[in-house]
Amino acid sequence: MVEKNTNTGFLERFFQLKEYNTDVKTEVLAGFTTFVAMAYIIIVNPQMLADPFYIMGQNDYAAQVANGVFFATCLIAFFGTFLMSVYAKIPFAQAPGMGLNAFFAYTVVLTMGYTYGEALAIVFFSGLLFIFITLIGFREAVVRAIPSCVKTAISAGIGLFLALIGLKNASLVVANGSTFVGLIDFSLWNSKGDAAGMITAGGVQYAADAYHSMIASAIVALIGLVVIGALHARKVKGSIIIGILVATIVGIPFGLTSFHGFSMNIGAQFQDFLDVSLFKMDFPGLFKNSTNIFQMIFTIIMIIVSFSIVDMFDTIGTLLGTAKQAKMLDAKGDMPRMRQAMMSDAIATSVGACLGTSTATTFVESSAGIAEGGRSGLTSLVTSLLFLCSLVIAPFIGIIPSAATAPALIFVGVLMMSSMKELDFSDMSEAIPSFVTVAFMPFTYSIANGIAAGLITYVLIKLLSGKTKEIKLFTVVLCLLFALRFAFMVTG
Repeated sequence: MVEKNTNTGFLERFFQLKEYNTDVKTEVLAGFTTFVAMAYIIIVNPQMLADPFYIMGQNDYAAQVANGVFFATCLIAFFGTFLMSVYAKIPFAQAPGMGLNAFFAYTVVLTMGYTYGEALAIVFFSGLLFIFITLIGFREAVVRAIPSCVKTAISAGIGLFLALIGLKNASLVVANGSTFVGLIDFSLWNSKGDAAGMITAGGVQYAADAYHSMIASAIVALIGLVVIGALHARKVKGSIIIGILVATIVGIPFGLTSFHGFSMNIGAQFQDFLDVSLFKMDFPGLFKNSTNIFQMIFTIIMIIVSFSIVDMFDTIGTLLGTAKQAKMLDAKGDMPRMRQAMMSDAIATSVGACLGTSTATTFVESSAGIAEGGRSGLTSLVTSLLFLCSLVIAPFIGIIPSAATAPALIFVGVLMMSSMKELDFSDMSEAIPSFVTVAFMPFTYSIANGIAAGLITYVLIKLLSGKTKEIKLFTVVLCLLFALRFAFMVTG
């Protein structure tokens, strides 16, 4: 009994739980919630990075890459999140970022023709750039240069972004040929489709079985959302994780929740990790077979900077937006220990490249754990250890369907939208940049694009309305940097 109190006392002292008005139980629950909300990455990331090689017909190599990236994903999620825990001491988790991994796979590898090893070398260089600009204080200067109206809008924008991801994962929002997106058609739940077994909904064709599964997913997600909302209204602790578990159970009769067994061969996967992924960055390959050395170097630099800009602003947006919702910002609107958080992100990117995966970044799904009360590094410590355990428990993680985690994202989106009430809509030079920031995040599927659009419109409207004194010089520099990226740099 004494030993238990001693351990708890150490955790309380090291993570300053009393200062954050939290406790071990709350932090552990929050860590579990964050992990469940983002555990999909250990399944999706290997598929994403291996996909270009399947497309190119290199099936055996693709399978090796998938195995190697699985290990790399679990290890970098553990390492990056552990850094956030013990160095930055904040409740945020890291893993290979969605969007950045798609850029890695489909633009850098598939479209531009770089090999897996060459792309890893580019990510490694971008990590070194992250470290450098963090050491010189550039990232903190960027945070200070973001106008207060845009900072306030970031939280609401991330809320809408999370909600859209959740609605998409739940199949509540689906593609529509006429309106771009639309609500899934519940009336087709019993339709057998045409003679070929195909259903046409919103101008898009689906296999009947697949569409029925999407309808089931939407129903399960709605049930999960109602459970989370009701429990939260009753102030029940753990409402998000309970809602996820309820939705997982409800998904059983719908055929969404199933256990596929222990088909993994960890030994073979680990061997592929050693053979294909670990320290397999190909630096010489970047400079081979080029007839124009200057064009080659320029292209590489542009890719590195593209990775850097997107990751930097995704991280800044996630930290500021989520911390604001959790009331973790100081009186100046800055986040304590921001530099340590940025450095953790930077180091994780380079280490991730060494392990064999695309850019590691701070996950917006961390907001799920923070919504459950996570306030210290103990939350991220729990999440990091669960990612390490994922090397063994991955089959169990696969049981939880996306329909069960989607309600958590939608619910957190609702919570984060509360910052909208702080925006000043009486001044259009503030209101339009704020709205653009909020709108661009979900509609372009990018936090970085939302911040970029907000900054650019802020500077232009302030300039043309004669309010130049309100514009910081470095804010203008950021706008020019984004304009350069949109005009000339490689985008995903």
